Amino acid sequence: MSNFALSLVLGLVAALADVLGALILVRTHWEKRYLRYFVALGAGFMLSAVLLEMVPESFRLSFRWTPLLVLGGYCLIHLLEHTVTPHFQFGGETHHHDFISTHTSNSVVVGLAAHSLFDGVAIASGFVLSTWLGWIIFVAILLHKLPEGFTVASVMLASGHSGRAAMSSASVVAAATLAGILVINVFPGWVRVGLPVAAGVAIYVSATDLVPEVNREPGIRMALVFFAGVAGFLICKFIADGLLR
Repeated sequence: MSNFALSLVLGLVAALADVLGALILVRTHWEKRYLRYFVALGAGFMLSAVLLEMVPESFRLSFRWTPLLVLGGYCLIHLLEHTVTPHFQFGGETHHHDFISTHTSNSVVVGLAAHSLFDGVAIASGFVLSTWLGWIIFVAILLHKLPEGFTVASVMLASGHSGRAAMSSASVVAAATLAGILVINVFPGWVRVGLPVAAGVAIYVSATDLVPEVNREPGIRMALVFFAGVAGFLICKFIADGLLR
């Protein structure tokens, strides 16, 4: 299978994880504590993947422009979350008074779709450069997709929308992942910009969105799950480095 086809297949898997997260909320009464484990594990794995793989690879593409592009990706999502997307709790929202209008809930969907677009850009950019990089970025993104789908569905339900509307919104966010993958595969030269910008977005998602959710939990358990995510990445890297030598 070509890297193009592989990125599409894995992008579809990541997108379906968004839908699965929404389905869990709409159809079941899954304990949110278990969802936080995904948040903590994904935060540790993603932050490691960004700092140890995505950023170094971006520097190999453009040493001069990478710092600015990474910063630009971080600032872009920061701007979106403070303008287009109002404050929300990643992984689930229960404060109905914060989501009283269709416009407000739809803006959250737009903001999460922007996150998801860059998820697709990151996966496709990784596969343009190497199979290893594509796979490791895919795993990092997959781990936070379930909480992302849970989040968009909870926002829609908290604003008074139906379960069907919640699932439709999760599908929109999922489709944005595939759109990001298609953009890079149609214009592979854009990887020089797409990878560092996606790295900046991933730093924001992992360190600014996900880690604070981990810190909400008292005790050391969630911190250990975060470190398990870091350790999981390092083990994958160690094994891959041994196989590629």
